[in-house]
Amino acid sequence: MRWKEELKNNICTTEQLKVYMQMSPKQEKRLRKIIERHPMSITRYYISLIDWDNPDDPIRRMIIPIEDELNLSGSYDTSGEHENTKMPGLQHKYPQTVLILSTNRCSAYCRYCFRKRLVGLPSEEILHRFSKAANYIEKHTEVNNVLVSGGDPFHLSTRILTKFIERLSRISHLDFIRFGSKTPVTFPHRILEDKKLLTLFKRNSLKDKRIYVVTQFNHPGEITDISKDAIDSLLVSGVVVNNQSVLLRGVNDDPDILSLLQRKLVSIGVNPYYVFQCRPVKRVKHHFQVPLHHGYEIVEQARKKLDGHSKRFKYIIAHKTGKIEIIAIKGNEIYFKQHQAKDPEKIGKFFKRRLNRTAGWFDDLN
Repeated sequence: MRWKEELKNNICTTEQLKVYMQMSPKQEKRLRKIIERHPMSITRYYISLIDWDNPDDPIRRMIIPIEDELNLSGSYDTSGEHENTKMPGLQHKYPQTVLILSTNRCSAYCRYCFRKRLVGLPSEEILHRFSKAANYIEKHTEVNNVLVSGGDPFHLSTRILTKFIERLSRISHLDFIRFGSKTPVTFPHRILEDKKLLTLFKRNSLKDKRIYVVTQFNHPGEITDISKDAIDSLLVSGVVVNNQSVLLRGVNDDPDILSLLQRKLVSIGVNPYYVFQCRPVKRVKHHFQVPLHHGYEIVEQARKKLDGHSKRFKYIIAHKTGKIEIIAIKGNEIYFKQHQAKDPEKIGKFFKRRLNRTAGWFDDLN
């Protein structure tokens, strides 16, 4: 497959990066230190979307390492993934959903990744034996869907993905199968060039278990003709495509940009699903997170510019207790709803906290 060969041309070193941007010896030394800890990998396609004349280019900000990554404030496990791990590579936090970490690789490594602790690095958190995971799912009849994530599962070969889908499709109590992938954004060629993958999706999604792809467009500049073609290919193959954005400082923390993103997503057949509050991840929190009160204002101003279809998304904190929806701010109080919860008894509960205007995460509130 040509896409596999193309990934060998990814920009992974400062020497390769210097072809695109200037850096002083001091900057290069610091970037090397960052890359040693959290690898860099950028597809030629994705780096071509950067406007190098704009030092604040949002795609550049999302994919090029910067010195702010030396800031260690935050945590590497902000959502309690460790405590929900039942075996290497399998998490079961919500009764209905099992999460499989299928790989620690992606076609491109986003600098704001909330699994920064494992992506591109040796890790014991990745699935070792898929058969054991399938047996676990088979025994837990409360599970009605599986989310295959990573890393990016579309980094795996179609042969492996076929095994995953065929085995999961035989589990009668599953209603659908999800894949969490940023491939349509950072490397759409992988989808467009692999007819076997599209045939697999079409055969399965229209006859057995419906396939969902949950992708992540964060900025309108990521929606290109090639990415549209990749989305079209998935839709024609019977795949439902949803989008989860992350609210990121310097990327989409502007009502005009956020609303344009949602509108463009709907125009290409992608369903707005969630806008996530940026998690307080080490080497991420310091320079990407927007305070909650400001994030709420951005989201609400964006909603006012949108039609019903494009504002269906929920503004969510992916907390260790579950998904907390940010509902409203009134005076000095911020209101929440427990959208999803590890403890099912808490689902749907409304509650409030005193507003702290510097708070970027639920735990920062009194």
